[in-house]
Amino acid sequence: MTPILLNIKEASRVVKSGGSQVSILDEIDLTVHEGEFISLMGPSGSGKSTLLNCIGMLDAFTQGEYTFLDQDVHKMKDRNRSKLYKEYMGFVFQAYHLIDELTVQENIETPLIYKKVKPSERKAMVADMLDRFNIVGKKDLFPEQLSGGQQQLVGIARALVAHPKLILADEPTGNLNSKQRKEIMELFSELNKEGVTIIQATHSEENASYGSRIVNLLDGRITTD
Repeated sequence: MTPILLNIKEASRVVKSGGSQVSILDEIDLTVHEGEFISLMGPSGSGKSTLLNCIGMLDAFTQGEYTFLDQDVHKMKDRNRSKLYKEYMGFVFQAYHLIDELTVQENIETPLIYKKVKPSERKAMVADMLDRFNIVGKKDLFPEQLSGGQQQLVGIARALVAHPKLILADEPTGNLNSKQRKEIMELFSELNKEGVTIIQATHSEENASYGSRIVNLLDGRITTD
């Protein structure tokens, strides 16, 4: 059996809204093995993005247990959580989240600076990504000079440059045309074959079909897995 990458047990997320408590995730149980490609599906408001953000440590579960690579995330201080996230995870967002003031090359390099990779190594790793995604000619451009598909490629290159164990993708093709969607999903499929674990949140049956497992959410609960 392939090793377990992460395990979530009876995890919930409750937030304050006005004067009341709103439950966004309710008693989630989820085990992910290394090398899986999981699609989180469900209508808007079902909790897909929140679950993805909690797995990626951008948000936290308010109760329950979460272990990642045998480390108890639910007991960690924010600083240690952030370190774990930067070390092992890459995030791909629907809205790209590129830094407008940085060039393509500088955007891709950002995670390596956080990880304190030496400048000479950074240069080689970024060059490798520019080459892989056929965007060498775009390296000195700024995000606003790129098409949506190109921006998403830069976002994926940035997520991958530090060789994460886990890629988290939130509606990664939501703003793209059908040709670009297919290219991005085939790219994820290829990465998964290379051993990268992927969890994507998606509305699209077509995108979900690239995965090896579909987890359906409704009203913050997993209905089928």
